[in-house]
Amino acid sequence: MEEPSQIPVMTAGQAEARHYLSGELLETMHLEPTRGPAAQTLAADGTVKYYYDPRYVREAAPENWYQSRPEPLIDPIKLEDGREIGRMSTKRAALLNYYTKDRLAQMHYDVVAGPVAYTKRFDRSILYFYDKAEAIRQPLPCVKCGKDIRYRHKLCRACFEKEMDQRRIEGDAHRAAYYHAKREKTLFFDLELTGVYDHDEILSVSITDGACNVLMDTLVHPVRKRKWKETEKIHGITPEMVTDAPYLKDITPEIKRLFAEADAVIAYGIATDYNHIKYIYDTEAERQKLRRKTKCAAMEYNRFVQEHHPELTHLSLTDAMETLGLSWDGVAHTSIADTIACAKVWEALFPNYYDD
Repeated sequence: MEEPSQIPVMTAGQAEARHYLSGELLETMHLEPTRGPAAQTLAADGTVKYYYDPRYVREAAPENWYQSRPEPLIDPIKLEDGREIGRMSTKRAALLNYYTKDRLAQMHYDVVAGPVAYTKRFDRSILYFYDKAEAIRQPLPCVKCGKDIRYRHKLCRACFEKEMDQRRIEGDAHRAAYYHAKREKTLFFDLELTGVYDHDEILSVSITDGACNVLMDTLVHPVRKRKWKETEKIHGITPEMVTDAPYLKDITPEIKRLFAEADAVIAYGIATDYNHIKYIYDTEAERQKLRRKTKCAAMEYNRFVQEHHPELTHLSLTDAMETLGLSWDGVAHTSIADTIACAKVWEALFPNYYDD
């Protein structure tokens, strides 16, 4: 903030002509400045009044509405510990995060400090308010049985284990089912990109079938991007490597043909790959037709982990390969290695997926 000597001095009329707001007015409007004072006025008694530019104010947090200046206590009463507390409305107390003991209990808090304010009931009896910040959070009960304390997913251990048993039965049946898919009609694909946003471009495309036969594996020359330093650290594709690569439009007909002949198109984290590959299609109808064929290997692996390894928190393709005991073909984070890895993960999760 500027030193007082550096803040322009003007009359109240001049400040108001510039639409400046006084500190007192900001407080009344529950606003606070985001910059220092734009002007100051000096009264005859030497007191200073600051004014602020209305372009640089914001709404103050409710808990600060009444704390910017000390206020005299209303109808103060003295407690046994010698402290004085004032009366306030329930609405104002809530803005300050003050609640009654019963309300805090409903919120699963134990009161451990004395009251900070009070109000009066209709019968004139006193109802005390306590500061939530000074209360202690109770262990929360299970949302299902309401008896024991929570263990995981808002459930107690018994309810969680019972739910997990049922989910494992359903999940294992889902993964062990016979889907009668044909390997040549099941495609896996992976893209490497200049970044993760929609405006980023494709740098490589790899497609295999269910037998890991490579149907496409090519670098792609981006149209707009010239550098991608952050993602280059991950996939290793440099601008020099794609200098002579085909543009996406050059390989689009072959991608469309492969996808059109497939019964299923699978990727590990399908959302990102689909959101970039969909732009090779001109109409929304064509995009939705492809979307209906897509499946996500990451989603299926996540379900498997939640049911059998809830202690695991990392769900990358590398984690899936390690958890399922699978070996890599090629270097991880290249599109062809990731495509083959995705096919292996899918078959490990769905051992009866194909007819053979």
